[in-house]
Amino acid sequence: MNKRPLAFYLLSVFFGLFVLFLYGPMLAIFTLSLQGPNGALTFPVRSFGFYWLGQVFQEQRVGSFIESFQRSFSLGILVVAIAITVSVMASMAFRSQFKGARSLFYLTISSLVVPGVLISLGIGITFQVLGIQTNWFSSGLGAHLTWTVPFAFLIMLGVFNRFNPFYEEAARDLGAGDIRTFQEVVLPLILPSLIGIALLSFTLSYDEFVRTSLVSGQNNTLPLEIFGMTTNVTSPALYALGTLTTLFSITMIAVGFGAYKLLSRQ
Repeated sequence: MNKRPLAFYLLSVFFGLFVLFLYGPMLAIFTLSLQGPNGALTFPVRSFGFYWLGQVFQEQRVGSFIESFQRSFSLGILVVAIAITVSVMASMAFRSQFKGARSLFYLTISSLVVPGVLISLGIGITFQVLGIQTNWFSSGLGAHLTWTVPFAFLIMLGVFNRFNPFYEEAARDLGAGDIRTFQEVVLPLILPSLIGIALLSFTLSYDEFVRTSLVSGQNNTLPLEIFGMTTNVTSPALYALGTLTTLFSITMIAVGFGAYKLLSRQ
């Protein structure tokens, strides 16, 4: 039996420390959220229970988890719908060469390079100059789209670069128009990729903090609400919220993955 080299054990220890560094804080939050009414913010755990998980759905002393979650969820759904629509239309347009395509491409990607706080500041100043009130569903939506649409666009470019145009030509030879060709040929083939874009766009919007910080108006999204409560709420309710939002994210990923597998088989 060959003896493993020393480098194997050193790399194994390094990998173990990396996993601990990556998931250790998450496990600590999960543990501290499962406490009774006398739970504290630090270890040791005084008692185990689900008291603080229930408190998330109750009225807080400052702010509201439920209302901010509803705003973040609604905003995420809007972002998904717009990101998918724009990315599909734009990527199909880029399948053909047109004047200004290169400049438009780099202009679209540039929003990923510019710091998010500058994007948020620019949108806030623009709304102020135009005399429009900033809000999570207007200026906040625009700020999130500067983050999600370029990613969705890049993904769809990769999808259509590998797309076989002979499928569309065959449909047109059989008498199908452009709309019917897209509905019955193109859309079913790219639908699994659209599910991935939807998950990515929703996650980016749901977790976004910096680009929303200056343009959300009077009503906070969930990340902003959590940040504001860190200076006021001194209870394990914040840990419980972290546990529930993590479970929510895992559920969304599981549903998306299941839909992807189902559509891939079809």
